[in-house]
Amino acid sequence: MSEAGGGRGCGSPVPQRAPWSLVATTAALCLVTATSVWTAGAAPMSREERQKLGNQVLEMFDHAYGNYMEHAYPADELMPLTCRGRVRGQEPSRGDVDDALGKFSLTLIDSLDTLVVLNKTKEFEDAVRKVLTDVNLDNDVVVSVFETNIRVLGGLLGGHSLAIMLKEKGEYMQWYNDELLQMAKQLGYKLLPAFNTTSGLPYPRINLKFGIRKPEARTGTETDTCTACAGTLILEFAALSRFTGATIFEEYARKALDFLWEKRQRSSNLVGVTINIHTGDWVRKDSGVGAGIDSYYEYLLKAYVLLGDDSFLERFNTHYDAIMRYISQPPLLLDVHIHKPMLNARTWMDALLAFFPGLQVLKGDIRPAIETHEMLYQVIKKHNFLPEAFTTDFRVHWAQHPLRPEFAESTYFLYKATGDPYYLEVGKTLIENLNKYARVPCGFAAMKDVRTGSHEDRMDSFFLAEMFKYLYLLFADKEDIIFDIEDYIFTTEAHLLPLWLSTTNQSISKKNTTSEYVELDDSNFDWTCPNTQILFPNDPLYAQSIREPLKNVVDKSCPRGIIRVREESFRSGAKPPLRARDFMATNPEHLEILKKMGVSLIHLKDGRVQLVQHAIQAASSVDAEDGLRFMQEMIELSSQQQKEQQLPPRAVQIVSHPFFGRVVLTAGPAQFGLDLSKHKETRGFVASSKPYNGCSELTNPEAVMGKIALIQRGQCMFAEKARNIQNAGAIGGIVIDDNEGSSSDTAPLFQMAGDGKDTDDIKIPMLFLFSKEGSIILDAIREYEEVEVLLSDKAKDRDPEMENEEQPFSENDSQYQSAEQLAPGSQEVDLVDGESPEENSPNSHPEPLSPAATDNAAGASPSEQNSDPTENQGPAGLDGECTDLDNQVQEQSETEEDSSPNVSWGKKAQPIDSILADWNEDIEAFEMMEKGEL
Repeated sequence: MSEAGGGRGCGSPVPQRAPWSLVATTAALCLVTATSVWTAGAAPMSREERQKLGNQVLEMFDHAYGNYMEHAYPADELMPLTCRGRVRGQEPSRGDVDDALGKFSLTLIDSLDTLVVLNKTKEFEDAVRKVLTDVNLDNDVVVSVFETNIRVLGGLLGGHSLAIMLKEKGEYMQWYNDELLQMAKQLGYKLLPAFNTTSGLPYPRINLKFGIRKPEARTGTETDTCTACAGTLILEFAALSRFTGATIFEEYARKALDFLWEKRQRSSNLVGVTINIHTGDWVRKDSGVGAGIDSYYEYLLKAYVLLGDDSFLERFNTHYDAIMRYISQPPLLLDVHIHKPMLNARTWMDALLAFFPGLQVLKGDIRPAIETHEMLYQVIKKHNFLPEAFTTDFRVHWAQHPLRPEFAESTYFLYKATGDPYYLEVGKTLIENLNKYARVPCGFAAMKDVRTGSHEDRMDSFFLAEMFKYLYLLFADKEDIIFDIEDYIFTTEAHLLPLWLSTTNQSISKKNTTSEYVELDDSNFDWTCPNTQILFPNDPLYAQSIREPLKNVVDKSCPRGIIRVREESFRSGAKPPLRARDFMATNPEHLEILKKMGVSLIHLKDGRVQLVQHAIQAASSVDAEDGLRFMQEMIELSSQQQKEQQLPPRAVQIVSHPFFGRVVLTAGPAQFGLDLSKHKETRGFVASSKPYNGCSELTNPEAVMGKIALIQRGQCMFAEKARNIQNAGAIGGIVIDDNEGSSSDTAPLFQMAGDGKDTDDIKIPMLFLFSKEGSIILDAIREYEEVEVLLSDKAKDRDPEMENEEQPFSENDSQYQSAEQLAPGSQEVDLVDGESPEENSPNSHPEPLSPAATDNAAGASPSEQNSDPTENQGPAGLDGECTDLDNQVQEQSETEEDSSPNVSWGKKAQPIDSILADWNEDIEAFEMMEKGEL
C-alpha cells in the first residue's frame, strides 16, 4: 500500500476530477500533520535506536537474499532448512501453494524493488541483469493467474519503475532501455487467454507456454475462482497499459472488476468468497475481509488512487459501509453470509485479514484500525507469530505461519498515520521474533506450528518482497531513502508503481456505472482528507486509550460479549433458544423445540444419535436461525469433547553444535510415558539401539545408558519398545518411521498408543518422527557423532552462551542444519507399532471423518473433525467459541495391529462447506416462501 491513498485533501475539498498528482500531494500532507500531533505527546524512539533497528533489517534481508542467491537461484524459492532451491516437480507437491512457482526465478523478481528501497542499488543493477539473462517466461508449467500477476508481473513493473527513476538520477542503470517492461508485456500477453470467459472473469490458472484448454495446457476446465483472484489485477494490468500504451490489459482487468461489482449481493452490498467464472453464481456465499476476498477491496481503493477513476472509490465506499455494518465487530472481523449478513459464517479469523487496518488508514478510519491491530498484536505476543487462523477466543485454529507480512504492513501505515512510537516498538518485536524463532543458517524458515516452534522448509518470495520493505520503511527517515516514497503506491505484493501513471495514456473509457445502485448517506463519499483534529483529538493519548481495553483481550476466556448474539428480547416474552449443552434426547420438550427449529433426531444402529436440520421445515425464519445456531453449537460441543482426549504435538530440538536449537522437528506424542506438558523437558545425547527395532532386550545397554534411544518403527508394539530401552537405562526414546521417504508433508502425525495393558510402568518420554525428519538426526550423528537433543512440549529459547561459541558454517555443515517438520494437520492413533496404514489400506490417505455423516447432520455424540491447514478456505460456522486449540487435529484409532488387512477408516463424509451452503439455501428459500416469492 502507499500512504498516498484515499484521494482526500487535507482540510479542503479536492475536485473530483483533479489530476492525481495534486491529490497524492495533499494526502501525503495529511499524514505529516497527523504525525506532528502525536510526536508532541509521546516519547519518541531515539534516532540512534531507529537506525540500529533499520540496520538490523538490512542484515536480515542480506541473510535471506544472500542464501537464496547462493543456495537456490535460479530456482523459484529457497528451502531454508535443507539449503537448496525449490524446483516445481522435483519436490513433493504442496497443492495450490505450488501454483505460484513457474520456473521463472520468482524470489529474484519479487525482490527487485526491495533492493532499491533498502538502498542496495548495486545489487539491484546486478539482479536486473540476471533477470534479463536467465529468466524464461515460456515454460510448460501451469501457474496461478493471481500469484503470477501480483508477484511476477508486479515485480517486473516495480523493477522497471525504479530502474527508470535511477536512470534519471544519472548514476545507476544508464544502460537500461525498458527491458523489464518488455518482459512484463510478454508476460501480460501470456496471461490474457485466461480472460476468455463469457463473464470476463479469468480462469484461475494458465499454462505459460500453451495457454488455456489445449490438451497440452492441462488446465482450462476450472469453473470457480476466488473474488480476490479475479479482482486483484487492475493495478498491474492498468500500469502495464499506461507504461506501454497497449490498452487491452486495463480493459480486461476493468471488465473483471465490473462483473464482480454487478454480482455483489444487492441488499447487503457484500461479495462472496468464490464465484463461478461462467455463470457468475456465488459458489461460497460467506463474506469477510480475509482469504479469498481481501485484496479485491484493497484494489478498489488503490485503483482510485492510481487511476483517478471516481467509480472505484464509490464502489469501495459502498463495500466499506457494508463491512463496517456487518463484518466489523470490534476488535474482530468475522465472516458473515452475504444473504443473511447478521448471521456469522464462522467463529474464527484467518491471518490475511491483518492487512485491513492498513487499508482503513488509507480510508481515514483510524479508530477501528487501531482496535483490530491491537487485537492482532496481542495474539502475536501470545504465540510469537500470527497463526494462519485463530478463534474468536484467540486460540489457535490453524497453527502454521508462513512469515506473512500483512501485520507489518498495517503497523507501518498506522505509524505513518499517527506517529505514535508505540508502533515502532511493535516493529521491534517483529524483528526480535523473526530472529529468535524463524532464523536458520540458510535464511528464515516458516513456522509449521506456532505452538511448538517447529519449522517448515519454506521461505516464500513475499517474505523478501514485503516484510523487509515495510520493516525498513517503519524505522527509516525520509533522507534514508534515495527516492520519495510518497510518489508511489504499493501493490498488494508491495511493489511500487508511480502515481504519475494516472495522467499517462488515459485512453480507457471511464463509464460510471456505480451510482445507480448506491443508496448511501452522502457522508460516505467524502472527497477530503479527514480533519486531523477529529482523527486525532488534542489528547495525545488518544490511540493509547483505544488500545488499553484490548491489552488483555487475548487472555480472557471466551469473551462472548464481542460476538454478535441476537438479543433475547428479539421475541418478547419467548423462552431463550435451546442450547446444545442443555439438550437431552430423552426430553420431550426438547424434541418439540427441535421440531420447531426444523431439526430431526435419528437413532443410528451403532447407538449414536444424529441430528439433521432442514431450515425449510422450521416454523419461521427466526426458528430456522435458532436451528442453525443449535446445529453449529452441537458440532462445536462434539468437537470439544473429542479434543479433550487429544494430545498436542511435541518438539524435538537439536541443541548441540552446530545447530544450537535452530532446528526444531515436530514429533508425534505417546499416550504413555512421561507427559512433557506436565514435566520438565528431557535433554540428552542420542544413541541408536541394538537391535534397532527395539523389540527385544538391548544388546548395547552401555551405549544408550543415560541417553535418548533411537528406535525404528515396526515388528512390535510401541509400548514394548519403550520398556526395552527403559530397562537398558535410556532417559527417553525417539521412534523413527521404517517407511523410507515418509514425511510430514504427505502423511498425518502419529500419536503412539499403548498395548492395551497397563502402561504406568513406562516412565520415560517417547516421541515419533517420520523417516525424512528422523534422517536429519541420523545424518547429524554420522557427521558429528555427538548429537544432543531436547524433547519438550514446545521449542525452547536458544542458549545465548552456546550461540556465542558458534563457529562459521561450512557448506558441508549446512545440509545437516535443517529438516522437514512434522505437520500438525492431523493425527493417527496406533495401538500397534507395525506397518504404516498407507501400506495396508486401499486408500493411500484415509478420508477424515466429518462431524456430519449425512447432509446437514451433526452427531450428538463426539465425532471426528479435520481442518486441512494447507487450505485457506475452512469450514464455515462450525468452530467453537470456547474450544481447545487443536481444531485441525484428527485422531484415528486402530484397535488391531497395523498389519491387519481389515482396517476400517469410516465412511466418506460430505464437506462441511457444502453442508453449511445447504443450510443457507434452505433459510433463503424459507424467507422467499414467506414473502410469496417462491
